[in-house]
Parts: sequence; structure tokens; C-alpha cells
Amino acid sequence: MRTASEIAAAVRSGEVSACRVVSRTLDALAADQHVAVTRVLAERAMAEAAAVDAKRALGGDPGPLAGVPYAVKDLFDVAGLPTTAGSAARAAGPAASADAEAVRRLQAAGAVLCATLNMDAFAYGFATVNADYGTTRNPHGSTRLAGGSSGGSAAAVAAGLVPFALGSDTNGSVRIPASLCGLYGLRPARDDLPLRGTFPFAESFDEIGPFAASLDDLALVWGVLRGEAVLPAGTAPRIARLGGRFRENADPAQLAAIDAIAPDAPLIELPDVARARSAAFVMTAYEGGQLHRDALAENPMAYDPAVRDRLIAGALLPQALYDEARGFRAEHRAAIATLIADFDVLLAPSAPCAAPLIEDQLILIDGVPSEARSNLGIHTQPITFTGLPVLAVPLKRPGQLPLGLQLIGKPGGEGALLRLATELEDRGITGVTMPEGAFAGGMT
Repeated sequence: MRTASEIAAAVRSGEVSACRVVSRTLDALAADQHVAVTRVLAERAMAEAAAVDAKRALGGDPGPLAGVPYAVKDLFDVAGLPTTAGSAARAAGPAASADAEAVRRLQAAGAVLCATLNMDAFAYGFATVNADYGTTRNPHGSTRLAGGSSGGSAAAVAAGLVPFALGSDTNGSVRIPASLCGLYGLRPARDDLPLRGTFPFAESFDEIGPFAASLDDLALVWGVLRGEAVLPAGTAPRIARLGGRFRENADPAQLAAIDAIAPDAPLIELPDVARARSAAFVMTAYEGGQLHRDALAENPMAYDPAVRDRLIAGALLPQALYDEARGFRAEHRAAIATLIADFDVLLAPSAPCAAPLIEDQLILIDGVPSEARSNLGIHTQPITFTGLPVLAVPLKRPGQLPLGLQLIGKPGGEGALLRLATELEDRGITGVTMPEGAFAGGMT
């Protein structure tokens, strides 16, 4: 797969036209075998590609992402199209009047939007099992889940259909698919990337973030989205390993990698991890339920059955319980800030296991078979609750199902995450292995 940086360099130099790259990408997206794509935006994409080529021909700067094809989770506004948020009930709704701010920034940098991508309905799940649009299949094994709720975004990149894609992460919806599909994925610090023009799930936790098969690409896209490049830190980051619940319900290979990365790093235990996860559940359910309360009352049968009952349950939660969870969150964040003050990066597993089978969507949690759709986030939800930025990195595992780790930083400390991720890739501990048969990219 050609990286975004390679494609942009080739388009900027005139080695290949943006139209050629995008045309081949559109063909690959139309032939998607992974149930990752919900809409191919051929007319728009070719118009954007032609504009990139025309700008270059006139001697202008077509941008750092010139001609790079990408796709977005189907909760980003795309001008002229309804924003489905993964629900067919919204497919006949009003069209978006403008692009999401993230899409606008990428277009200004020369990137070309080619498709919208599958997700759990209304982003409520960790599996991308969708009653309306189908179950997204993992490119590393078509009988396995891609993770969710941004599973279509992860699968599209892992299959080589696009060099990067955008997803969203409320409680792990970038980090879980990145882990199961073997990619880099980012959940930024609070308010780091623009949310305007994205359909919300739980506004206290919602963030957007990119997936990429290249660490350089991830950093490049991240910089375009935030309007300022993120540079690796100049000094070696101070590392701690998360213990307690983060050493349980994890694949042995994840724990071995964490210990190999920093064998002498202290093992620290975050307080009240189980309570933090429970509070995150309460706040997510309450905010999601309130958002959909009126629509559920009017037409509940329009909702995906796997999501409908959870949203109804959230709508029935008492506000006092929600307020209690919010109060605990403020106390918890203050306690965590004090605990990790002496560290730049915390290490933890992402998903607790490799991709589960689609036909048997159960994983072991504390030795008990549990539903993957709601439990794959056992290690990501408590971190979401802290509001800290996280870079998900894939372990280097050629010929095996992917596994991932979370590199957890401080707000404003993303440079330390990039430095450590680059070092780990150089050491051969992490890195993307593309699945057999992945599309090679639009330049071949």
C-alpha cells in the first residue's frame, strides 16, 4: 500500500495525476469485500481530484495531502448527503448543508474524499455489527470482527482501500478497531480536533481521530486536522506501565510487549478503575438516551434492535445518577493528574484480545464468556474517562491476528507519544503488517 506521504509527493511532482490515483481507488472501494463502505462518492471525488490537478498545472501548491484519497465514518457531514450515523432511518433525512469541519480542512490540504464507511448504529458498540448495513469483516480474517464503532474506517485502511480514514472515539471506537485490524489510531486530548459537523453520541466523551497504516501518515493527518504539526518530543519520555485491572483480561503477547518496551518502568495502578468504567457507562448511556429520547418515542422500530434497547435504558436513567457520575469524573481526573505527574507515557493493552469470530461474538472477561460488543472496551473506557490523549499502536505480528497497545499521554504531550511510537517501530516491536491480498493503492 502506498502511504499518504508517497501519494502526495508523487502528485505534487507530476509523477502521477490525482485523477488517476482517485479513479483506481474508487474502483477498489466499489469492489469492497469487507462491508466497510456504505457510499462511494465517485462524482465528488473525481471533481476534487481534478481541482488538485488543475491547481498543480497552474503552478499552485496543491497541499500536503495532494491527491490522497480517504474516507470517513458515516457520521461526518458530507455536503449534499444525509448523515446516516449508521442508521438507515436517517438515509432519507435532510442533506447536510456543509461538510464537517474535519472534511473541510482535509480538502483544503488537497485530500480527496472518496467514500463513507460502516459503523455501529449511532456509534453504540465495539463491533460494527449493523442491522441496516451489515457486519464489517476484518481484512486479516473475513470470519472475524473488525471492531467498532469505527470498524468500517479501520477495515478500509487495513484492506489498503485508502491510506487513511477518519473515525470517532467515545469509549474506544478508534482504539478497538485499530487493535483488531492492526493499525495506528488516535484518540486526541479533549477538544484537540474539530467536532463540528459530526453526529454526536455522548458529548462528554466524543472525539474524532484518524486511522493510518503509517505512523508518518498519522502524524501528517493529525497535524492537518489540528492546524498545527505535532512533532516528536526531543527527550526520551518517562514511561510507566499500568497495573491492576490493566494486567488482567489481556493477551499474554500484549503484556510481554509492554514489559519488553520498558522492563524497568514502574508498575502503577490507577485508582477506582472499575468505578470509572461504570461511570463512563452511565454517562454514555444517559447522554445517548437523552439525545434520541424524542425519536425513540415517535418511532422506536426504526432503530437497530441491538442499539434501541440500550438507548431506551439510557433515556430512563435518573439525572441524579448521571450527576453523581459527572461529579466522580471531576474528582477522578484530578487524582489521575497527580498520580501520573512524573510520567510522559503510560502503557496499557487496547482491546483485551484478538478479533473475535463473527459467528461467536463472545470474549472471556474474568474467565466468563461475555458479549464482545460491549466488553471489548474494558481497557479503553477507563482511559476515556481521564480525558487523556491516546495513540493506539499495533504489535508487529506477521502471520498472526493483530493486537494493539495504548500509549497514553498528557494533554499537550502528544510529542512524547510520537517519539515512543517511532522508537518502538524502529525496535521492531510495533508496526503494521498488511493482510494478504490488500489493495496496493491508486498509483500502481
